[in-house]
Amino acid sequence: MAKYKLTWKDLTWKDFKIYLFSLFKAFIPKTKISNLDELEDFIQSKSAWVTQVTLYGYLKTRMGTRYVLHFENDKFMASVNLAKWNMYAVALQDLTFFTFSYLKNNLNYQEIDKAKEIFLKILDDETTNKMPLDIIEEAKKNFNERLQNINWNTYYNDFPFNPSALSLYKWAPIADELKNLDRKIVLNSVILKWDIVKKEFNERIKF
Repeated sequence: MAKYKLTWKDLTWKDFKIYLFSLFKAFIPKTKISNLDELEDFIQSKSAWVTQVTLYGYLKTRMGTRYVLHFENDKFMASVNLAKWNMYAVALQDLTFFTFSYLKNNLNYQEIDKAKEIFLKILDDETTNKMPLDIIEEAKKNFNERLQNINWNTYYNDFPFNPSALSLYKWAPIADELKNLDRKIVLNSVILKWDIVKKEFNERIKF
């Protein structure tokens, strides 16, 4: 049996659909987030959106006209996939901690233990999307470590998305010497996307 080879076309459909759908949804009135199921959906979809927009945007900027050609390279595609899932795992943690810290301090929400419950449920659901099991286990470990040290009273207002910004810098399959030159731009690009998410959350939340 011939080995199936991923192509640029496959990657576009599989990994850009959330981004493209989010552009379409910009023209649709946004519903309020009024329960945990809706909050879970928000955390999952926005974490995926930030991950994909910043990762593929950075790759396209650095590679220019050669961007599409690189997606015929199996080794490069494997690196992109690894970067995507590792970044997404951190993005999920950041947004989960941010939303529950915000709820506690601004809406007096006290069921903080639901944060871990939602995070684990999202990871379990991602197994159907072929999120690597080793990355899932590492994400659970990192979440628990961060959970032990988190200050729920200040997290939402204390650079809550720095870890995911640093994860793009760490995992993007770009030469280290180029990433060093791009560090400030890369980190700022992630923070700016999270600012959009924060604004939307503030407008939609209604617990």
